[in-house]
Amino acid sequence: MSQYPQPYPQPYYQPAVAPEPSLPWARALSVTVAVFLVVGAIGGWVWQQYAPLARYSVDADGGSLGEEEMTRVFGPDGTFTAIGFIAGLVIGGALFWWLHRYGPWAVAIVVAGSALGSGVAWGVGMLLGHDPLDPRLEAAKPGDLLPAPLELHGWTPLASWIVGAALVAAVIAATTWRNDPPAAATGPASPASEQTPWMH
Repeated sequence: MSQYPQPYPQPYYQPAVAPEPSLPWARALSVTVAVFLVVGAIGGWVWQQYAPLARYSVDADGGSLGEEEMTRVFGPDGTFTAIGFIAGLVIGGALFWWLHRYGPWAVAIVVAGSALGSGVAWGVGMLLGHDPLDPRLEAAKPGDLLPAPLELHGWTPLASWIVGAALVAAVIAATTWRNDPPAAATGPASPASEQTPWMH
């Protein structure tokens, strides 16, 4: 036996490591695309049905907008923006809540899906409600009132879907993000730890 004290052996622990969750990317993408395709189509139909349209008064010189009707010119833009922002918040929030544990890619998937939904909504609305004005003016008679074509006057309303989805994703991420505490040490102690601290 050694005449000098030996250092006390440190116990050995095998930390338990929680497995990282694996995201089924194909499933996440397919579900996100399918949901936003459906919601975008519904949003486009709602936009076409309820967007207020300015009405042209037809006279011998063609069609014109009165002062009251001029205030309705941008009605389709406002309606599309409201529909898109609400859809982005609700649908984007639900999808991000499902995917938020899988990191930044969840944000990318939800935002890309919201952009898809915006494009689908615009396309469906234009398909259902865009009726060119000139042919109708040629066939109209003085005194007729013709609704303006359903259209957007800029790209900003299209971004409302993305803004809504990105905003709710940021809120959910900020309220749920936290570092998981380290796993409790589990595992058998080293046999050396059962020895006496001093050996002579």
